[in-house]
Amino acid sequence: MTRHIAFIGGGNMAGAIIGGLLKQGTPASAIHVLEPFASTAEHLRAQTGVTVFAQPGDFLQAADLVVWAVKPQVFKEAALPVAPLTRHALHLSVAAGIPSASIARWLGTDRVVRSMPNTPALVGLGVTGLYARPGVSQDDRAWVDGVTATMGKSIWVDDETQLDAVTALSGSGPAYVFYFIEALMSAGQTMGLSAEQSRTLAIETFYGASTLARTSPEAPGVLRERVTSKGGTTYAALTSMNTQNLQQGFIQAVQAAQVRAKELGEEFGAD
Repeated sequence: MTRHIAFIGGGNMAGAIIGGLLKQGTPASAIHVLEPFASTAEHLRAQTGVTVFAQPGDFLQAADLVVWAVKPQVFKEAALPVAPLTRHALHLSVAAGIPSASIARWLGTDRVVRSMPNTPALVGLGVTGLYARPGVSQDDRAWVDGVTATMGKSIWVDDETQLDAVTALSGSGPAYVFYFIEALMSAGQTMGLSAEQSRTLAIETFYGASTLARTSPEAPGVLRERVTSKGGTTYAALTSMNTQNLQQGFIQAVQAAQVRAKELGEEFGAD
C-alpha cells in the first residue's frame, strides 16, 4: 500500500527530495506540500506535478511521514496548526539547528528524526547526518534512510550534540570547498591563466581529487604523500601552508562553526 508524504515547505531542499522520491517510483499523488508562497508553490507544481496547498487541511491527516523543510525561525509558528493533524505520523526535520526535543514538544509526538543535509543534496550528491528520538522505530529509520538516499549518502549519530559537528563539517563544508576553489582560481589568474582556464582547472582538480579519495582504499594522507616529492613543486606549496599554520587555522574555523551551531540550536529551540 502506498504511504503518503507531506512536506511543510516547498523550497529547494523539498524540491530535491521530492524529485528523488519521484525517480524512486513514489507516485506524485502520494505527495502533498504545504507552501504558502504562491510563486514557490507554482514552481514546485510545474517541476514535479505534486499537489500544493497554501493552508493546513485534512490532507495532512493522510500523511504517514511529514518532512519539515521550513526555515528554523518559523518552525514553531508553522508547527502549531499542523501538529493536531499529524500526531500519528513520523516526522523528519531538515531544518537546521532546532533540537529534536523542541520539535517533539511542538508536534506532540516523539516519532521525530532530525537531519542535517548539505547543499550538494540538490544534485543528489549530498551527505546527511541523522538523529532519531527514542520514539522512532527501526522501520521508521529504514524509511528515513530511503528518503534521504534521494539526496546522497547519510550517517546516523547516537548523540544529538554530534549534529553540531556534522553541521560544522559537512553542513557548512560546501562553502569551505567553494572558498578553496575561489582561492585556486585567483592564484591561477595571478600566474597568468585566464579566468575560464583557472575555473576549469580548479573545479576539475577538486572533483577528481574528491573522487579519488572516495574510491581509493588509501587514506587521504597517503594520497597526499604520493603527490608530494621532497624538494618538488607540491612540497614547496605544502611547506608554505605549514609555515602559515594553515591546517590548524582551518580546524579552528570548523570548530567555530560547531560552537555557532550549538548557539543557534539553543536560540531556535527556545519557547
